[in-house]
Amino acid sequence: MKLPHLIASLMICAPAMAGQTWITNVKLISPEKLDRIESGSVLIDNDRIVRVERGTGGKTPPGAARIDGKGYYLTPGLIDSHVHLFAVPGMSFEQADHMQTMAKEYFAQMPRSYLYYGYTTVIDLAAGSREFIDRVKAMPRHPDIYDCGPPLVFANGYPSSYAPIEHRFETFSNFIYDPAQADKIPARYKPEDYTPAKGVARAKADGAICVKTHYEHGFGAQHNLPVMSPAVYGEVRAAATKDGLTLVTHGNSFEAQTFAVNGGVDVLAHGMWHWGALNNSPELPDEIKQLLDKIVERNIGYQPTMQVLYGLRAYVDPEYLNTPVLSKLLPPAMLAWLKTPEGNWFKEEVAEEGETDETVRKNMEAPLRRQRQVVAYLASKNANFLFATDTPSSPTYGNIPGLNGYLEMQDLRNAGLSLAQLFKAATINNARAFHLEQDLGSIEPGKVANLVLMKESPLQDVRAYDTVDTVWVRGKPMARESLAVGL
Repeated sequence: MKLPHLIASLMICAPAMAGQTWITNVKLISPEKLDRIESGSVLIDNDRIVRVERGTGGKTPPGAARIDGKGYYLTPGLIDSHVHLFAVPGMSFEQADHMQTMAKEYFAQMPRSYLYYGYTTVIDLAAGSREFIDRVKAMPRHPDIYDCGPPLVFANGYPSSYAPIEHRFETFSNFIYDPAQADKIPARYKPEDYTPAKGVARAKADGAICVKTHYEHGFGAQHNLPVMSPAVYGEVRAAATKDGLTLVTHGNSFEAQTFAVNGGVDVLAHGMWHWGALNNSPELPDEIKQLLDKIVERNIGYQPTMQVLYGLRAYVDPEYLNTPVLSKLLPPAMLAWLKTPEGNWFKEEVAEEGETDETVRKNMEAPLRRQRQVVAYLASKNANFLFATDTPSSPTYGNIPGLNGYLEMQDLRNAGLSLAQLFKAATINNARAFHLEQDLGSIEPGKVANLVLMKESPLQDVRAYDTVDTVWVRGKPMARESLAVGL
């Protein structure tokens, strides 16, 4: 049978989703064989790929459900390695608690919105609640979810500094004790219980595959926040190596990324849009090029997260909330609320009092320009890019699950990544950086059957990522339109 009729039948008939599925006559695009884009077939047995045949004429195995993918492209499922599942875009935590019905509707749709754009795996870099992660995993349709456990924060540093002091150490309970701040840490917390090694061990015990740290002095009203020393970071590095965890460090400045690179980081979470004393340089300074060369030489994973800044610009883009696909990704009541003055509350954090939208857009151009220059240089050196969105990066409605990934794809392409670099970043590069390559990242026998069927080739046009037809998560097919709100 041809698509989409067979997919529809598979979605309706639960027994058909068990056993074997034969996807045939489809163009295979897998990152380890980009020199061989040709027709072929894939056999899925329950949740695994058990056979891959290149060429035409393969016979359907007896008893297998057959899907004829003529004219379509089959890729590995996409991986977004930087999300925050517990946050609601456009809402503070207090608002989400106050408007629980709206938040509940959002969370019911949220995992489906990632799938809508082909993200079959997401990695939560700061899993604030194991109970919440488990609830999402229990939903009938959701991506595979991995996480870094509770973030390992430096006492009273970013991001714990944003929590009220009376609740700070309960909210960010996996922290590193700083003897210099003994008078600012409740006495019930003992230094020997909050060492770097014990913090990493807590993440490991929580089921994490990575550990998230920060080097951030702060911004806006909060600046000069305490940060860990090279010696403390070295202890984190040693503990992460011992426990087999990927070490991820938040840092969007030249200073922060220099610190992390010198300390042996595995993954840099964010692009570099702050150059410090070099901010006014029109060209990429040699000092920054030298650091970027180290990042390339050491194969450090680089998450540009360009939508962090573009997502803030949504508040000065009067057409953003009218983007047609938002009605498929957000519950109607939430989308309507975001268009109200109350729903635009976060604009006050984006724009200074009295600033026009045009002024805000102009002020954002300099950090965006710096970020694009860094990404372009790394792309020219074929750096180890990791596709990541930081969804949502803050309480902005400019970071909607799924759509935020598609916009990030366009940002990266416009900044200089080739289509092949972009495809690898969202598949095999992410899988390798987080030690998931035995299961994810390519179309090979033995791997988990997380797959995406597209109408166009992602190696021909970035817009192909908006032509998803069907996704498979662990062998179970889901037609794209069945993942929209209300379906």
